[in-house]
Amino acid sequence: MAGLPSPAELTDGFADEARFLLALKLFEQGRISSGKAAVLCGIGRVAFLLAASRAGVPVVDLSSDDLDDEFA
Repeated sequence: MAGLPSPAELTDGFADEARFLLALKLFEQGRISSGKAAVLCGIGRVAFLLAASRAGVPVVDLSSDDLDDEFA
């Protein structure tokens, strides 16, 4: 199959990246909490939230009314 890396081409960090991407997707879908996602990745919750934000996944889900209350 063209395009698939051989096992020799996979980097040492591939498994870590795969775990992070899985946890990120599950968190994005609301299927797991940020804490559970962090455990799945083997990192702290704050580190996971920062990485999720850098990956473009919103880490706060507030309604317009909630945002208005926050900044009132």
